[in-house]
Amino acid sequence: MIRTIAWQDDMVVLVDQKALPAQEAYVLCRDYTDVAAAIKDMTVRGAPAIGIAAAMGIALGFGRRRREAREDQRESLHRICDDFGATRPTAANLFRAIHRMKECFEASDDADFTIVAGRLKEEALRMLDEDIESNQWIGRFGRDLVPPGSTVLTHCNAGALATGGYGTALGVIRAAHEKGAIRRVFAGETRPLLQGARLTAWELAREGIPVTVITDSMAGHFMARKEIDLVIVGADRIAANGDTANKIGTYTLALLAREHDIPFYVAAPRTTIDAETATGDDIPIEERYPEEVLTMAGTPTAPAGTQALNPAFDVTPNRLITAIITDAGIIRQPFEAGIIEIFKS
Repeated sequence: MIRTIAWQDDMVVLVDQKALPAQEAYVLCRDYTDVAAAIKDMTVRGAPAIGIAAAMGIALGFGRRRREAREDQRESLHRICDDFGATRPTAANLFRAIHRMKECFEASDDADFTIVAGRLKEEALRMLDEDIESNQWIGRFGRDLVPPGSTVLTHCNAGALATGGYGTALGVIRAAHEKGAIRRVFAGETRPLLQGARLTAWELAREGIPVTVITDSMAGHFMARKEIDLVIVGADRIAANGDTANKIGTYTLALLAREHDIPFYVAAPRTTIDAETATGDDIPIEERYPEEVLTMAGTPTAPAGTQALNPAFDVTPNRLITAIITDAGIIRQPFEAGIIEIFKS
């Protein structure tokens, strides 16, 4: 299994996802600012992975504050947390991880520095282990939604690279493949940064799961030809009513799936559900750099001076979602009631 994030020799080690698929390289983060930069520039990406990386970065940053006075250590921790909170505003897992690390600090505030630093590290590592386990449960719950001989369309990358390991949408696909249900996976290329073509195809190919890359604009064509049986995507934030923010282009796929009567599933752990956000209208959408749209691998794809917009995510209304596959079970309409129920378990 791919391990996207690890704690090693007092460093946070990240798979460099910008280098894939040409090179399997790793980034060694010796300071929390290195981790924050890696989240910001998408060296590490995917909502669960962002949360885990931030937690490890907070532990790493606090561990460098031994010589500070106790009150200064508290201020440093909150400043570090604020720095991580400013990296990727849409990912719910990021803010849940920050909250957990703050709670861990407060619960240990009267302890020796070494004990506090150790507990923060343990909490971050616990999040990593919890995420892998939750993804495996998502796979178990979701695999029975995939009929034998299915061709599945997925968008962006919601695999091991986007999580602590195993994956959410790709976790379902992995589990379905293990029971022989997958005929083929269509991976939408996912412009502008090609996470589907670069990352999803890489993950699936190395595990022997048949994968075909298509451009984002081809999905309707293959749906009309009845070559796609279901769509499974991940999520960066799910509102209390089931509205789901995911990589830009997801909303379009949901509309196409509805038009062609194809099931559209969202796969995500409970940590991606933000019960404090009422609807998709309240989800902040990250706006990234125009250069990502105007260039390809550093080569300009539009005339000099051209303007571009680059929202990283869009919101799929809950009415277009067949079901949400979580680590606590499958939620169907009405999503509001189902989301309340899974948080009771």
